[in-house]
Amino acid sequence: MADNPREFDIIVYGATGYTGRLVAEHFVREYGGKPEAPKWAMAGRSEAKLAEVRDLIGAPADTPLVVADASDPASLTAMCERTRVVLTTVGPYQLYGDELVAACVATGTDYADLCGEPVWMRQKIDQHHEAAKASGARICFSSGFDSIPFDLGVLMTQKEARARFGKPAPRIKCRVRSMVGGASGGTVASLTETMKTVAKHPSLFGILRSSFGLTPGFEGPDQPSGMIPAYEDKFGKWAAPFVMAPINTKNVHRTNFLLGHPYGEDFVYDEMVLTSPGDAGKAAARAVAETMKNPFGAKPPKPGEGPTPEERENGSYDVVFLAEMPDRQDLRYAVKGKYDPGYGSTSRMLGETGMALLSCTAPGGVGTPGAFLGEALVERLREHAELTFGPEA
Repeated sequence: MADNPREFDIIVYGATGYTGRLVAEHFVREYGGKPEAPKWAMAGRSEAKLAEVRDLIGAPADTPLVVADASDPASLTAMCERTRVVLTTVGPYQLYGDELVAACVATGTDYADLCGEPVWMRQKIDQHHEAAKASGARICFSSGFDSIPFDLGVLMTQKEARARFGKPAPRIKCRVRSMVGGASGGTVASLTETMKTVAKHPSLFGILRSSFGLTPGFEGPDQPSGMIPAYEDKFGKWAAPFVMAPINTKNVHRTNFLLGHPYGEDFVYDEMVLTSPGDAGKAAARAVAETMKNPFGAKPPKPGEGPTPEERENGSYDVVFLAEMPDRQDLRYAVKGKYDPGYGSTSRMLGETGMALLSCTAPGGVGTPGAFLGEALVERLREHAELTFGPEA
């Protein structure tokens, strides 16, 4: 960091919003006064609101404040020129992210967000991947609960498969065993805007539908839909559709694509939620499938709304990956997280993505946490975000 010619290591853009504030709190809590602390700043539209949040979260009074606005491209460029990494929580990204991504690409600034908007992500890949490679900017989408536990979970499961069996697994099933904590208002708004975009431009529906929507030029084998309830013999439970599977599966396949297909070009992957055994589990799985027509309910949270500190603290998640080999051997690998996935854990994951980017040597481009950061991010999440990664007996 001593050789860094830029004023800051990391800027948290959107720090006055609900999730952005939690990211800023992570830096205060995890790195305040420590030798490894990055030089970081808080950014947003209003200096007065930034100062208010700075005081509320207990950040030092000299924490720098940067005024930048999504509607003012010049202010975004000026912000990017001052820092090595921008972490943004200002979504939906298809409404507020275009100019910031362009500014990061142009200035060679690393970028990470919480995007779960695959159509917009594909558009940015097509527009900026080559330019980002040229400038060295690493544009790292989906750096929260969607899709880090899944992206890195598959990466680590495949590492274990190679260690045990000498080759990667051609088939991995991801099953969510438990998840305490609801969807964020930002997630709801992002899905709403995505559906509006596809309704206006039906040609984009193929990106939304395909597991390979983020791998331009490559189409792998047919993938399970994950939309039909099924009994899982190896788990002894019923499985139901998982609302985040459409974005997570795309990111897993993009990581495999960007790394040169270490999982194989025939890799098959899906995600579902486990319910329970017997008729009760079957009924629950069917009920979940029915809710997929309106996954966020009659009164979904609005952007900026979120759980109480107690609800964040009491949240958790437990995800298992079942790697199946052609000779009927298999292994299980688990990723577990403390705190609610949509806010408490997501804010820590985004913060640690930023920290990992500071020492990243991967070439620029539009990528994923798995492709850019891999095991380096796994280690940071273990140490600083209370995630666990490991094989199960």
